[in-house]
Amino acid sequence: MIKQNLEIVEYLEIEGGIPLRGTVEISGAKNAALPNMAATLLTDEEIILENMPNLLDVKTMKDLLSFVGFSIEKLSEKTFSFKQKTINSLVAPYELVSKMRASILVLGPMLSRFKHAKVALPGGCSIGTRPVDLHLSALEKMGADIKVEHGYIIAKAPNGLKGAHINFEKITVTGTENIMMAAVLAEGETVITNAAREPEVVDLAKMLKKMGAKIEGEGTSTIYIKGVKKLHGTKHRIIPDRIEAGTFAVLSALFDGNITIKNYPLEYLEFVNKRLEEIGVYVIPIGKDEIAIKRKKKLKPVDIETKEYPYFPTDLQAQFMTLLSVVDGVSSITENIFENRFMHVPELERLGADIKVKDKTAYIRGVKKLTGAEVKATDLRASAAMVIAGLIAEGTTRIYDIYHLDRGYENIDEKLKKLGAKLRRDMIERTL
Repeated sequence: MIKQNLEIVEYLEIEGGIPLRGTVEISGAKNAALPNMAATLLTDEEIILENMPNLLDVKTMKDLLSFVGFSIEKLSEKTFSFKQKTINSLVAPYELVSKMRASILVLGPMLSRFKHAKVALPGGCSIGTRPVDLHLSALEKMGADIKVEHGYIIAKAPNGLKGAHINFEKITVTGTENIMMAAVLAEGETVITNAAREPEVVDLAKMLKKMGAKIEGEGTSTIYIKGVKKLHGTKHRIIPDRIEAGTFAVLSALFDGNITIKNYPLEYLEFVNKRLEEIGVYVIPIGKDEIAIKRKKKLKPVDIETKEYPYFPTDLQAQFMTLLSVVDGVSSITENIFENRFMHVPELERLGADIKVKDKTAYIRGVKKLTGAEVKATDLRASAAMVIAGLIAEGTTRIYDIYHLDRGYENIDEKLKKLGAKLRRDMIERTL
């Protein structure tokens, strides 16, 4: 008798087609919280971060900082204190880094302040190559000696980092953040050209400036940083998550605009809102940081290209594909950021979507309805697309590999249940 290897996997089961209505509140941005947490390495004074999302990736970063030697105290539901207690290690170990690519963000601040860092090569979503060589070559220009051995980046700068002109040949958000953090304590001036302009980069710069850093140009493609000798503690509030906000805007559009959204960062989603308007969906401010969604009865197909901020974000591509899958006519989405980010297409097809992929472009022919099926979440944002699809599909949808969902969407189950969704989590044994 052949013995089968079994694994226990968690799934999310959704009863589709139930009308959703109510108000949802957007959480703090994961992609702002992670670099801001990494920046606590730059001082021995207390940093207080407010509006922190309760996410798997945030927990991983807390574990990493605790491993290094930081005391992390919960002051209230979303407010945490970070303070260096004693430096146990200048190593970011594989068992933590492999869970989340953003762990690479500790490299710059650790090297800048302590002149040494050993960071495992990162893991995370399998949506394509996101090489760290841009980070490493930039740090080398600043005087670091870097080797990659046995799966670890070993970086040393015994005489400290020096200011340099860093020109990124490709726009990189984490690269920009890493070098910005490395530069704030470096000797002299660092100029970053072809820098990322994302709101999360600007938010990090704001926090660093509160700590005493000298930074100009954040939010543009050229950032100037003049190194200082020491940074001090501060209190900082994490910005709302624009990707979660865009995700719920799509969901509201699919439920006739019956979901209003609190903490919607209008200024960060201008381009996304314009694309929604082209489809026939309108974002209407109804109060301080609160919006309603109004939509035309008949939505129109649209052509979308992902591009770095301030253009259409790759992180909303899968969610918009789900919306367009039920819009009459042919839409297209061209993915310019990651080469592997259409892995959700076969899963949407299992639900009845009509999508053809050619090179970097997906052509979506709208169908009248989606129908429930068993699918898997292939990455973080694809998991949100599967949830949206399951909520609008006829029948029951079961989504596997939902650990991706918990990496980027805070209390998603509870938020959806408050809107009237019927869903549940359970476990199942699966053959390896």
